[in-house]
Amino acid sequence: MRILIVEDEAKTAAYLSKGLTEHAYVVDVADNGIEGLHLATNGPYDLILLDVMLPGLDGWTVLEGIRRQRRTPVLFLTARDAIADRVKGLELGADDYLVKPFAFSELLARIRTLLRRGAAPAVPAEQRFRLADLEVDAVRRRVSRGGERIDLTAKEYALLDYFVHHAGEVVSRTLIAEHVWDMNFDSDTNVVDVAVRRLRAKLDEGYSQKLIHTIRGVGYVLDARDE
Repeated sequence: MRILIVEDEAKTAAYLSKGLTEHAYVVDVADNGIEGLHLATNGPYDLILLDVMLPGLDGWTVLEGIRRQRRTPVLFLTARDAIADRVKGLELGADDYLVKPFAFSELLARIRTLLRRGAAPAVPAEQRFRLADLEVDAVRRRVSRGGERIDLTAKEYALLDYFVHHAGEVVSRTLIAEHVWDMNFDSDTNVVDVAVRRLRAKLDEGYSQKLIHTIRGVGYVLDARDE
C-alpha cells in the first residue's frame, strides 16, 4: 500500500517514512503544501498523512484541494490539539486526527483502520481475512492455509496485503507496481510477474483450489473462483 506523508519537519518525516517502510508500506514525502497537494491529487495513494502547519499551503487548504478531486483517506498528524482544530479538520473531510507526540503503534493501528474501511467487504473488523482455507492476520502479520503457517518475505506480504485489500478485483501489473514497489511501471520488466509467481508458489502449490489467478492481458485477481 502506498502512503503520502506531507510534513515539513525533516526529522518527523524521516521517522515516519522509516517506520512505515519497515512495515512494508511504500512511502513518498512532500515537505510543503503545494507539492503535497500536487502529489495527493495526481499520485496513486491509498492514504495520506497530513500536517496542518505547512509552508506554501496549510493543511486545511491542502485537504480542501484533495477533497475536490479525491476521496483518498486523510489522517491529520499535527501538534494542534485544540478541540476546534479537530472539529475543523473532520468537517473539512479528514478521516482521522492524531495529535503529536503520538505512539507509532497507535499510528499503525489507525492507518490499518482507515485502509480497512476502503477495503473489500471480505476484510472484517477484527483484521482477519479469510478466503477458502487461507487466513491472513493483519495484526500479527501471519499467513496460513489449511492451518499450516506460511512464511513470507516483507515484499511478499506487502503484495498479498494489496491483493487482500482488493480481493475479488482484477488488479493490473501497473497498479501492483505503483502500490507495492516504489517505482513507476516499466513494461519491459517482469518484477511483478516474478513476485506473483513466488507468492503463488507459497500460497497455491499443493492445493487443488487456486487462489491467485492470472487474467491474461490484464493482471491478477485473488479469488476462490475456479480456473
